[in-house]
Amino acid sequence: MGWDIILLFVLMSIGVLFITYYASKKTKTAGSFYTAGGGLTARQNGLALAGDFMSASTFLGLIGAFSLTGYDGFFLMYGALVSFLVILFLVAEPLRNLGKYTLGDMITARFKFKQVRGVTAFNTIIISVFYMLAQLVAAGALFKLLLGIPYNTSVLIVGVAMLAFVLFGGMTATSWVQIIKAVLLVGGTFIMFVMVMWKFNFNFIGIFTDMKTATPFGIDFLNPGLKYKNGWDATSLTLGLILGTAGLPHVLVRFLTVPNAKVARKSVVWLMWIMGLFHIMVIFLGFGAAKLVGTSKIIEANPAGNMAAPLLAKYIGGDFMFAFISAVSFATILAVVAGIVVTGATAFSHDFYNEILKDGKATEKQQMFMVRLASIVITAIAIALSLFLQNFNVAFVASIALTLAASSNLPVILLTIFWRKFNKNGAIFGMLIGLISTIGLVMLSPNVWNPEPGVALFTGKPIFPLASPGILSIPLGFLGCYIGTLIGARKTKNVEDNFSEIIVKSNIGNDVKGVVNH
Repeated sequence: MGWDIILLFVLMSIGVLFITYYASKKTKTAGSFYTAGGGLTARQNGLALAGDFMSASTFLGLIGAFSLTGYDGFFLMYGALVSFLVILFLVAEPLRNLGKYTLGDMITARFKFKQVRGVTAFNTIIISVFYMLAQLVAAGALFKLLLGIPYNTSVLIVGVAMLAFVLFGGMTATSWVQIIKAVLLVGGTFIMFVMVMWKFNFNFIGIFTDMKTATPFGIDFLNPGLKYKNGWDATSLTLGLILGTAGLPHVLVRFLTVPNAKVARKSVVWLMWIMGLFHIMVIFLGFGAAKLVGTSKIIEANPAGNMAAPLLAKYIGGDFMFAFISAVSFATILAVVAGIVVTGATAFSHDFYNEILKDGKATEKQQMFMVRLASIVITAIAIALSLFLQNFNVAFVASIALTLAASSNLPVILLTIFWRKFNKNGAIFGMLIGLISTIGLVMLSPNVWNPEPGVALFTGKPIFPLASPGILSIPLGFLGCYIGTLIGARKTKNVEDNFSEIIVKSNIGNDVKGVVNH
């Protein structure tokens, strides 16, 4: 590794530490740690959201997926793009109007029960850990390539560095690092895109023709089925991606960092433009990596293709471009993991500790202590689990977290807002059934079991045939909500229902009393 790479990493680390130090000056209360005080503008939050989405799974994972599986990379991409419409039209405004710090605040705005808040917080922590795994796997692969450090040691180093960043800066530091990182990553991706297309004489159609002979797969590289040979598997994956983003806790919390619902909607529009342009460039970078770097070298660096982007950067721009893209990738991983940890720790500190154990009476000092303690525990759990996932494509690992969110969080969010008969039991049943069914099906899937030794975690025939369980687990989540509502209907028959107030507040941001006074 050259001194240029070391220098850029040092500069990037110093920059992150400076932002953290600056943010720590403003992070004196639990509210500022949880949601940056709710003061971000639409443009700032849109960039921060884009920073959340442009994670290791999107940048490293997607480019790797396109470079090794060709057309099948689209299954990991277009579902995420469509998911922004679900967020824009169904989730962003009601969440901002009903929530305060966490998803639990939104759900308990209607169901004021500790059981509901507890299950929602538990869900948030589990999904956050799963999404962290994709980032830590990418971090391990990146450091192994750059520094020659063993994968396990790399994951530990990144986890500790990120933890220091979270403990002092909170959501304020996370947001600003995400904003700066998004600008750097889009800029770096654009430079790579121009340099790659220059190699192809800016022939945007011709690059697809070249792909017919660029890989060992021939013309099959441009046809579906190279990775997802089962149409049901591709459909299941896509369903999880389309619906999952609207249930991801660390994404939903972003809408609580802005002052009102109007700003929340505008920030999604910013997000859609940024991510749309970014994804278009990723397609060509993936194909360019397959042609210029070669699939054999990509697989040699990492079997899942996670290092295709840095290798492509080195091919087209030499050591400096390699160093820049690697440093930005490191900042990407650091910022995204930090945001996820803040979200999970906030769910524990605010929902479990303050609202359930302390009945909302915990002091600021107590909440800050608990959120930092939770950050340490969540990070330790994610590091331990990521040690077993070295050979998994990070985009696919992230898709499992999205399917979890689509199966457990999204049904409850939508039915809380739109179904009058929905009740406490329905919310609890829906979240638990969606969560348990998704994890259970993944444990029985080809991701975990494979007849060929070394391909999956365990050797054996999978019981569940699909790699992504969304096509079954998402309907089970909705079904759990319905069955739970029926079971709880008699018990909640005489309980006062505030659904009418929720409808008003979710749409205009004021409760019924506020509307009358207005």
